[in-house]
Amino acid sequence: MKVRMGEITGGEARALYARRPVVLLPLGSHEDQGPHAPMGDYLLAEAVAERIARRATEAGTETVVAPVLPFGKADFFGSMPGGIALSHRAFALVLTEMIEALLRHGLDRIVVLNGHGGNAPAIHDVTQSFMLAGRGVFPCFYLWKVAGALLPAVVGAEAAARSAGHGADPLGSIAMHLSPGRMRMDLLPERPSPPGTMLGLPFAGWGAVSFEGAEVNVPAEYDLPSPDGMGTGDPRLCRAETGAALVERLVAIGAGFVAHYAGQGAN
Repeated sequence: MKVRMGEITGGEARALYARRPVVLLPLGSHEDQGPHAPMGDYLLAEAVAERIARRATEAGTETVVAPVLPFGKADFFGSMPGGIALSHRAFALVLTEMIEALLRHGLDRIVVLNGHGGNAPAIHDVTQSFMLAGRGVFPCFYLWKVAGALLPAVVGAEAAARSAGHGADPLGSIAMHLSPGRMRMDLLPERPSPPGTMLGLPFAGWGAVSFEGAEVNVPAEYDLPSPDGMGTGDPRLCRAETGAALVERLVAIGAGFVAHYAGQGAN
């Protein structure tokens, strides 16, 4: 069964696309995920999208996966070496033209599978513009946000609180399950590098400092609050077994949503 659009031949496409399959549009990012994890989290978004498409198709809703967009919208990670990101304007334009290309060929049942938080505002802007123009409703399924909400049920609330964060869960465990050979847990430092300061104040998040208990937003990037590219979660708590459970639930929910979307006479 071919579900990746890039693997479908021109002859196969003429027959398949005439049946208006649901198209999954995976988006990710290419950014620092910590010293131990691959920078291309778009690879995981694509892998989960393929599994959702196969599950949905096997259950009776024909579904294909568009080529993944590997570059996310720029947010906090521009200073980290090797990252590639697009401006809000460029990301929105690329996403718009990808959807336009699908619509031109009658592929008007589209579900965005987002794999990067920074993409969310641009995805909303683009999909809302299509909706307001009466050209379709294209929902967005934010993979890692859904996985993060599932994490406490998989490992328990206490363990989830210690393992959740950038460079850790849920993405760390999912990577250990889907692509263990790409992980380098041996590169984790014994202890994280201490965060920097801005305006003489400690960071309260990626883009905020703390002043007398209040958060004050500042235009910082990730290298100051998190020099090693990691958040507050402990990557050593990530487990392939946790990733397997999260992926199974993501695939079940995703395939179920695809069937629901198609069943509503989408667009």
